[in-house]
Amino acid sequence: MNSENFSLSEKIVSTSYVRQGSQARRSHEQLIRLLLEQGKCPEEGWSESTVELFLSELAVMDSNNFLGNCGVGEREGRVASSLVARRHYKLIHGIGRSGDIAAVQPKAAGSSLLNKLTNSVVLDILKLSGVRSVASCFVVPLATGMSLTLCFLTLRHRRPKARYIIWPRIDQKSCFKAMITAGFEPVVVENVLEGDELRTDLEAVERKIEELGAENILCVHSTTSCFAPRVPDRLEELSILCAKQNIPHIVNNAYGVQSSKCMHLIQQGARVGRIDAFVQSLDKNFMVPVGGAIIAGFDESFVQEISQMYPGRASASPSLDVLITLLTLGASGYKKLLSERKEIYLLLAQELKSLASAHGERLLNTPHNPISLAMSLDGLQAESNGAVTQLGSMLFTRQVSGARVIPLGKEQTIGGHTFRGFTSHSDAYPCPYLNAASAVGITREDVTLCMKRLEKCLKTLKKEKNMAKSSFPVLPPCQEDTTGE
Repeated sequence: MNSENFSLSEKIVSTSYVRQGSQARRSHEQLIRLLLEQGKCPEEGWSESTVELFLSELAVMDSNNFLGNCGVGEREGRVASSLVARRHYKLIHGIGRSGDIAAVQPKAAGSSLLNKLTNSVVLDILKLSGVRSVASCFVVPLATGMSLTLCFLTLRHRRPKARYIIWPRIDQKSCFKAMITAGFEPVVVENVLEGDELRTDLEAVERKIEELGAENILCVHSTTSCFAPRVPDRLEELSILCAKQNIPHIVNNAYGVQSSKCMHLIQQGARVGRIDAFVQSLDKNFMVPVGGAIIAGFDESFVQEISQMYPGRASASPSLDVLITLLTLGASGYKKLLSERKEIYLLLAQELKSLASAHGERLLNTPHNPISLAMSLDGLQAESNGAVTQLGSMLFTRQVSGARVIPLGKEQTIGGHTFRGFTSHSDAYPCPYLNAASAVGITREDVTLCMKRLEKCLKTLKKEKNMAKSSFPVLPPCQEDTTGE
């Protein structure tokens, strides 16, 4: 409804009523105007009706929704199922063009606008979350691992002779396979144990650079968010080293946007040294379906190079999901979620420490990890070889998801490289342990229920052990026959 249509409506319905409706419409339009003007996440979240009005306005700008459109090409935004069309708000053309995922589509002005606005809003959120000097970013319909691969493939054109990627060890398959998929040889640098924490061995990284030659190294591939007792890499020191040796630096920031500490490390690394790009997951940081990531950096031209490396058009679903989410939450709503996550991290640490103490275990001291916690399982390991893995199974069947139980001595071969002590980020971590994390969206009820079920599982395992012992009574030794018979 434009002003002309509202004027015509006054001939049918009372003028005062129509004007009231017109004012209500303008209040929605004012929010949309501010978004288009500023390209930033609104401070306060929008209502669902405003979001749906906006998406409807975008959809009618795409050629597949033109009333008189006649499509004779191979890609005309045709959708067989009306349910699928509604699921995507009739934004069917996707994003980008064959040569650039960030390019504007002539047939899809609405979808192109959606793409540009999403990237702008997400950039604003990255700055709000702590990386204030980030220059550019884009949403890519790939999860974190493949997004890292895209970064490595882009660097190949800049460093055609390079064949190695230096990678401080983190036991997570996708980031390791990302390097192999890109055609490079990962050089695994073992972590160093400091107290309970596994930290970056900077001297080992320097030795590897000297041994292989800086010109043969594609990049250093570091990590922020990770499972305790592994803690974020020493990003400042690695960034300084990369700048000194003129080696690119790619950061896996998978679920680090929700952590001010992880974002601060990236900001500081870029300030004092070199970070070429950092990659983060959409689902882990913004509570949307799996399938998207944000690739961001401090050099706009390099970020553009990465976007141009993506072959063909791409799905708009991840962009649509995160834009809807951020418009609904608003900047204040997202900041509130981050604040609540921090509070619940402290609660989880307190509850886990108390539970550990009650069962003769301890909360591992990992102050440099702002998201994940670990509780030792030494006593459980001593009771039975299979008790540690049994605990993991028991938690899963009792609907405790996300808790990870890490036994000792597990081996895993990925891409020809054998990891000893796999999942513990170390060849020989001193003890088995259980992980729990305070990630964005967690509630106090989650913590309470998890502790209750974990306590019950530990008691059950202890009871089973005692029953096993009592079922095999120790008999007194045979007495010597002294009767002479």
